[in-house]
Amino acid sequence: MSKAVQFDEYGDVNVLHLVEMPMPTAAPGRVVVEVRAAGINLIEAAIRTGAVKEIFPAHFPSGEGSDLAGVVVSIGPGVTDFRPGEEVLGWSDERSSHATHVSVPAKQLTPKPPGLSWEVAGSLYVAGLAAWGSVEAVNAQLGETVVVSGAAGGVGSIAVQLLLLRGARVLGIVSERNAEWLRQLGAIPVSHDERTLEHLRAAAPKGVDAWVDVFGAGYVKMAIALGVKPERINTIVNYQAAKEVGAMTRGTQSVSSATTLGKLAALVAEGKIQIPIAARYPLEQVRDAYRELEQRHTRGKIVLVN
Repeated sequence: MSKAVQFDEYGDVNVLHLVEMPMPTAAPGRVVVEVRAAGINLIEAAIRTGAVKEIFPAHFPSGEGSDLAGVVVSIGPGVTDFRPGEEVLGWSDERSSHATHVSVPAKQLTPKPPGLSWEVAGSLYVAGLAAWGSVEAVNAQLGETVVVSGAAGGVGSIAVQLLLLRGARVLGIVSERNAEWLRQLGAIPVSHDERTLEHLRAAAPKGVDAWVDVFGAGYVKMAIALGVKPERINTIVNYQAAKEVGAMTRGTQSVSSATTLGKLAALVAEGKIQIPIAARYPLEQVRDAYRELEQRHTRGKIVLVN
């Protein structure tokens, strides 16, 4: 038997529970992975509460989780790229990675670089490719000034570093406790408070070229107020504001592929991008993991481990 996180109705973290399930089997084109680590994400919390049910409805009983890293247990007919015992990272599109074992299509896996920890490998897909897609969307160029709102979170911290690799000048909106860490990365911290717009004008007297919003709130309209063109604004949170002003909403799905995930994993393994791990929780403590995540004060990723 395997174990998996499920919920049977919309609600807060208390609707989550762990259930025993039959061990998944490797159907044609699929791979069964013994999960060592699986990241958790705010979109999963939004799905669980029903906040995005018009876009991402849940069908009960619902599993949970996209990110994963683990060891191949078995392969189905037609799979030639992987073998049992191989270490991999990837994702599930079936809300099923928060489990001890999961079956996924082989095309959604890539080999885990030897230098990558399980926790980092298991938390790369959703946040990493959301950051990758966001940075591609705003098309930051060498020397341009780009703002990242929510710069210390799972997506924001990766977006900051991808922008720095492009040679952009990055202003990251963060709380005071994350300012020094952001400065060490090479970005310029801007305080998240009632004077954020004033701080940004002072930090970018010649203007802002592009904006990556991974936090929501009023940041899309703040970007417009600073004169950023709508086609250089990307949000993965505030879809309504994007629609109103004509901004972009490219994220994980816009660049979703094992090839892109492999490129990101290589950058992390080479030390070119840091993925802070804010906390590790055993699968049995999934409720506690989401309680911490939903406070939205973490630096980096929270990961479930087996």
